[in-house]
Amino acid sequence: MNDRTALVTGANKGIGKQIARLLAAEGFAVYVGSRDAERGRRAVEEIGDAARLLVLDVTDPDGVAAAAQRVERLDVLVNNAGISPSAGLPTESVADEFRRTYETNVFGVVTVTNAFLPALRRSPRPRIVNVSSGTGSLTWSTGPNPQFAHGSGGAAAYRSSKTALNALTVLYGQTLAEEGFKVNALAPGLRATDLNARAAAGGDPAEAARGAVRLALLPEDGPTGGFFSWDGETPVPW
Repeated sequence: MNDRTALVTGANKGIGKQIARLLAAEGFAVYVGSRDAERGRRAVEEIGDAARLLVLDVTDPDGVAAAAQRVERLDVLVNNAGISPSAGLPTESVADEFRRTYETNVFGVVTVTNAFLPALRRSPRPRIVNVSSGTGSLTWSTGPNPQFAHGSGGAAAYRSSKTALNALTVLYGQTLAEEGFKVNALAPGLRATDLNARAAAGGDPAEAARGAVRLALLPEDGPTGGFFSWDGETPVPW
């Protein structure tokens, strides 16, 4: 039996599946969090013997609580599940688009993190990695030469949800620091996933997954409450 355990939400595809695969290669028993049981089973088969299915809808608090009861100890939690249902400008979006996006990208992270805190507290080196986005950086969205000027305010629900997730990362990092937790956010960059049409033309998800695993394996003197680029090392401005 592997003596280290990890949970990756949204791990049946894309970056999440690659993170789960790499953690398994590092010797972790990995819970593949998947809202869809059949897709989750297929991912578990692909990853191998170290993987186990955990049916998990991050927007269902009762379901998350039930799933948490199945995990005695957790060393790593990767909050990867996320959605980007609309590319709309804030002036063209309805509040329900924001609610739906925040339900997964922000409230889902709070629900999962808090439900699994008892299991994480049983680990001698608990680590939490929140998969964010560079588009959530207010610095990169403003200034004289903003990286995301082309968006002109587009994908407002998604981008603002990731800004909120970054704030949560700071607050969880501060709150849990004395207990030995390391809580950090990763900006994976544009990757070939089905998040949205633009992402489909992105780079290799495995490249970003390696950065997430680096943050999951941080030593005791590693950073907490930080925001890092796809490599898991280069800081991203807030």
